[in-house]
Parts: sequence; structure tokens; C-alpha cells
Amino acid sequence: MLEVLLCSLVTLLPDYLYRRYVQGKRFGIEITLFSVWYELRWGIITCLMLTITLITVVFYYHPATTSVNILFRTVTILPEPSGRVVEIFAKFNDKVEAGAPLFRLDSTAQEAALETARRKVTEVDASIEVAKTELATADGTIQQAQGAYQQAVDALETKVELQQRNASTVAERDIEKLRNSVDGAKGALTAATAAKETQQERISSLLPAQKASAEAALHQAQVDLDKVIVRAGVAGTVAQFALRLGDIVTAFRPAGILIPVDAGRTVVAGFAQIEAPVMKVGMIGEILCASKPFTIIPVVVTQIQDVIAAGQNRASEQLFDVQDAPQPGTITVYMEPMYPEQLADIPRGSSCTANAYTSNAERLAKEDLSPLKGFALHAVDAMGLVHAILIRIQAVMTPVQTLVLSGGH
Repeated sequence: MLEVLLCSLVTLLPDYLYRRYVQGKRFGIEITLFSVWYELRWGIITCLMLTITLITVVFYYHPATTSVNILFRTVTILPEPSGRVVEIFAKFNDKVEAGAPLFRLDSTAQEAALETARRKVTEVDASIEVAKTELATADGTIQQAQGAYQQAVDALETKVELQQRNASTVAERDIEKLRNSVDGAKGALTAATAAKETQQERISSLLPAQKASAEAALHQAQVDLDKVIVRAGVAGTVAQFALRLGDIVTAFRPAGILIPVDAGRTVVAGFAQIEAPVMKVGMIGEILCASKPFTIIPVVVTQIQDVIAAGQNRASEQLFDVQDAPQPGTITVYMEPMYPEQLADIPRGSSCTANAYTSNAERLAKEDLSPLKGFALHAVDAMGLVHAILIRIQAVMTPVQTLVLSGGH
């Protein structure tokens, strides 16, 4: 309607003034309800054509959308282990700090695993003490083997010396027995020494490694036990938290949602695909949110998603048929307010309306354009005023339309 009124001022109104004051035709006499079309046909046709052109140019170069939302991030309250709730620390809509306990699960299995791990560590410690005692026993065995070996060597040397003095005194068979005794004593000494080295290696390497594994299992059991107390990962507000004692919480049944204090307020808009060539990073825009009427918030385009969500496709058992694709999606555009404090009192998740304005000022200043092209670019920029007026009219009419006309109260 606003476009028609503006276009009629330069088309229909001059045509009427020409008919009235130049041709002398009077409204109600020569110009009647039945002769309006014939008398003002040039003005009417020109007005309609100019209106269509104006609407096309305005909506193309200064796109608008009602698909705008102030998105924010939430955190799911979900324990790592599944279990039955035995104690609840927080309530619905409580404000909690990071690390604050929310609820506790049944910890019978975790406590049993922790006790088993503790006993395993104690068992390894006892094995170390026993190994030290066995090491002392090995030292005694070595000393005993060394004594037996030395005694056998001394006996052999004595018999050999006697044989050398008088061959008939000592039989060769006795000497051979003594040599076998020396070899046996030496083997026993070697075995005792090897047993000691084995015991030393067990004390220095094997048992410490077993103790380290037992301590790691103990730490893991303690970690699993600590996980039964579910804590807030970040500071925020607990929402949709309706746990009761005895409830089962699993990965498929979360306990609630945590809204972080710094959940953010990201302005995300979805513009029609035809406006993709016009949308540029750095464009100036305005948003109007229903939760903050009578307020226009200036924003700037910071990011434009280079894919359209409606076109995503994942491999499945059946071939994808294009005619089964969902309805055409929109160009996802991220905006930031020029003055962040203006979004502070707007509830996160609010639905808004957005305008984006094309600006050719930099191009007009740097490029050497023809007069006609320069005039056209100036006209395109000036037409953004139409959308600016429309969104301000909408800001005034939104409360009336919501509360009165639509019965939204």
C-alpha cells in the first residue's frame, strides 16, 4: 500500500491535475466513477507499472524476512554412567555455579569396584614385602651353596694332592666323585645366584609394574565412583529438571537442560534463495522483535552460510529422489547488533523480523560510473527508505495486531 501511495504521487496525481486544471474536467461531472479508468488511464497504468517495479527493486536489493530468531546454546544434563537416582541436590529453575552437584546415582557397583581395586593394591604391597623376605632367603641359600661348593673344591684338591704324592693312596673313582660333587655344588651356587637375580628383578620391575596397574585401576574406580555425582559443567540455570528419587537416567533419558549464563544471543535470519546474490557480509540491517516492541535494533551481517540446509543428504539404503526433497530452504545469515546492550533485555529465542539494506556508497565513490548507472545506484540506495518506513510502521502496529486484532491476549 505504501508503494502504491508513493507511486501515485508521481503518476496518478499529475495525470489528475492535468485533466482538472489544463483540460478543465471536473471530478463528479466529466470525471465520474464510471469514467475514471478512461480519463486517468495513463496515470493508473503508469502507477501500477511503477509500483510493481518499486516493489521488485525494494524487495530484491533490500531483502526482508520474518524468519529471524535469537538463538542460544543449551547443555544437556546427562550422566556418563546410567543408573538410578538416589539423591537430588538441585531444583527446577535453580541457578547453579560450575561444578555444583545436581543429583547422585546409585553407587553400589562403583563402590564394590573401588574396594576390589584397593585390596589389589594391598595385595601387591604384601607381595613386595614377601619378595623382600624371599630375597633374604636367597642370600642365605647363596651363602650355603658357596660353602658347599668351597668344601667340595677343598676336598677335591686334598684328594688330588694325596694322589700326586702316592697314587695308591687315593682311588681314581673317589677323585671322579669329588669332581662331580664340585660340579653339582657349582650348579647349585649358580642356581641360587640366578634365583636371587630373579627375585631382585621381581622386586625392582614386576611388582612395581603390578602395583602401578593396581593403582591405575584404583584411580579408575575412584573416577567411576565420582561420576555418580552429576555436576553442572558450566554456571547457568537448570531447566526442564523434574527428577524424582528412583528415576532411571540413561543416555536416551537425560535429566534436564542447563542454560549457561553465557549461552549467547546469536541473531540468525533465513532469507529467500533469490536474494543470495545481494546478501553480502558487512551489510547494514535492522531487526524488530516481538518481545521488545517499538524498538528497532540496527545490526550488521557478519557471516553468510554457503550451504542451504534443505539440500543436505546422507547415504542410506535407497537412492535419493530429488522430487522427495523438502521444500526449498533459505539462505542462513548471521547478524550481530551494532550496540550489543540492545539485545541484553530481549529474551533468548525471540522471533523477529529483519531488513537488510544494500549500499552502493563505496562503489559510487571509487568507480567511474556513467551518469545513468550512477543515478540508478543512487535510486536503489534511496529505495531502502521504503523498507525502513515499513518496518517502523510494523513496529507500531505489531502490539495492536497481536493484542487487539488477532486476539493474542
